[in-house]
Order: sequence, then C-alpha cells, then structure tokens
Amino acid sequence: MSAQKVRIAWIQGGAAECEIKPPLPPRVFRLVLLGAPGVGKGTQAELLCERLGTCHLSTGDIFRAAKCLAAEQRSPALDSALGYMKRGDLVPDQTVLDLVRERTRCVRCHGGFLLDGFPRTVAQAEAFDQILQKEDIALDGVLNYELPIEKVVARLGGRRTCPGCKAVFHVTGRPPRVEGVCDHCGGKLQQREDDRPEAVRVRMEVYEKSTKPLTDFYRKRGLLVNIEAEGTAEEVYQRTLDALNSSHSA
Repeated sequence: MSAQKVRIAWIQGGAAECEIKPPLPPRVFRLVLLGAPGVGKGTQAELLCERLGTCHLSTGDIFRAAKCLAAEQRSPALDSALGYMKRGDLVPDQTVLDLVRERTRCVRCHGGFLLDGFPRTVAQAEAFDQILQKEDIALDGVLNYELPIEKVVARLGGRRTCPGCKAVFHVTGRPPRVEGVCDHCGGKLQQREDDRPEAVRVRMEVYEKSTKPLTDFYRKRGLLVNIEAEGTAEEVYQRTLDALNSSHSA
C-alpha cells in the first residue's frame, strides 16, 4: 500500500478520494509539525505516521505532485501556486489557504493527520483555526523539534550527495565505503551550496525569525510541544511519544 495511493485526496484535492482508507488507529492524533532544516523532522514524520496510523499531509507534496498533474486535474488554486513557483516567488498565504480548504476532507480523516509545511505564518494558523472550528476538530498538539545551531551546522555541513543517483551520505553519521565516492554508482560525492556552514547559519536565522511568531501563537494556546531533537531517531521518537502523552494527560 503506497503512501501516494493513500493520500490521493490530499495530492489532487477537490472531489478526489483516497483509494484505500487508512485503518482506524487505537488513538487518533491531529498534529502540526514544526522544525528547522536539519533537525530530523522528516524522519520523525515517517515514524509517527507509520506507527501511530496518522496521515502525513505535506504541502510540499502537493507542490511537487502538481507539476505532474494534467491541466484538467489542477484546481485554479493549484494553477496559481504553480505560477508563483515557476517565477521563483513564494506562494502567498491566500493561495496556500485555498489549497488547504480544497482538502478539508483530509483534515476530517478518521485516522488523524500530521500536517507538515502548513501553517507557516500566524495568518495561516488563524485561518486554519477557523477551518478546524467549522469542522468541529481540535488539534492535539504542535510538535516543535529543536536542536542547537551548532548541531544543525554539523548535521547539514557533513552531508554529501551523489549528483548521479541522488544518494545521500554523511561524513561521520553515514560515511561511504570509499571517502568521497558513492557506494551505489561510483559518482563523486558533492556538498550542496546550501549545506555549507555559512549558508546553514543564514538559513537557521531566517527560520527562527520567521517561525517565532508562529511558535508564540501556539504556545499561548497551550498547544506547543517542544521536543529536543538530539539523539538517534528512535530516541527522538520515544521523546515525542512521551511529550504527547504528557501533554494529553495534563
């Protein structure tokens, strides 16, 4: 059962329906996911959805899939978003909100959801609150993964990518068998420009500045769950579960 098939309603929006309904988990979670680049947010999203049965709703997946959808499968909001992306512009709040509103049935998914990439601004968060209230749905928490900037620099700064097969390695965490050479195709590993330490620091500063109003917004509503992202994926996952259970019983 592929994730793509399960999330067809999220990818296409409108009247599209998932071909396979996710099983009802023992406990339903409705969560928002936050975290800077390099904190391991993607890995945690995979683990949470696989083990808790929640549906991973990523706005990034919508944008990536939109490029492959036929014109008749794209909504006006999706066409508008593609236009901004092709020009290299940020997709504005209103367009992103229109895309989410087209997919409200996914928010009602009986298996719950893990929303990734939205909301990104307080305006989006306020509008999403209105959507949830209309559907009589409440968030269980907003997971905010945190890692000191030096740790993020070390993680991303050590990442090496193969330009041929796109495999990803790390100089200390996941080194190739031969230094600088891809294990799979023998290509020469490279460091992405935005993974260089100076670029990572700039990205982190931009992220923290833009995200602080959003974390403040959810903190005031008692929904923010800060999680230390240092350690193995399993350790961070267990920390996440403990934090969720603690906040639920509080």
